[in-house]
Amino acid sequence: MTTILRTYETSINERYIEVATKALKDGQLIVYPTDTLYAIGCDALNARAIERICHLKNINPQKVNLSIICNDISQAAEYVKIDNRAYRILKSCLPGPYTFILPAATTLPRIFKGRKVVGVRIPNNDIARCLAHALGNPLLSASALSETDVDFMHEIVNPEMIARRYESEASFIIDGGEGRTVSSTVVDLTDSSNPVIVREGAGNFEM
Repeated sequence: MTTILRTYETSINERYIEVATKALKDGQLIVYPTDTLYAIGCDALNARAIERICHLKNINPQKVNLSIICNDISQAAEYVKIDNRAYRILKSCLPGPYTFILPAATTLPRIFKGRKVVGVRIPNNDIARCLAHALGNPLLSASALSETDVDFMHEIVNPEMIARRYESEASFIIDGGEGRTVSSTVVDLTDSSNPVIVREGAGNFEM
């Protein structure tokens, strides 16, 4: 049964952040808000927890880019390679509704090793960033629900409905209010001199 922890960006309940962070450190899955869709996540350094999310979301990590949620660019720089051009782009866009694909560093666990890149998110949502800050490292993140997962769009934005969907998998859902229905804009920055928009989403990226 998923426990709902209700808090808001304007008055974050630090106790709930502690509870959720402990669950992450114990290898559990949680659902939490971002500046786009609600996400399901785990400790990005816990390979077994990552495997659970990949199985749950039917993700083949050898074929699909995995994404991490970071507190800030400094935290991201410990896990991906950011050159000067990429840094300037990240600085101008983040926090925001973007996923930037960057070369992966060797600090990520073995499940990332088959891929040379990783998606980086620093959402404009204090709850998500507080979780990464409290954990001390990124969260592995995937959209909790998308248009292809549901029959009615209101399911995507309703935390209680999302909690019911994940009641046997996620230990907690942080209810930060109604979510959004649009995914992040994905930008490939592996060649920072030539950014490529992979997916149009909530962010309006300009070259």
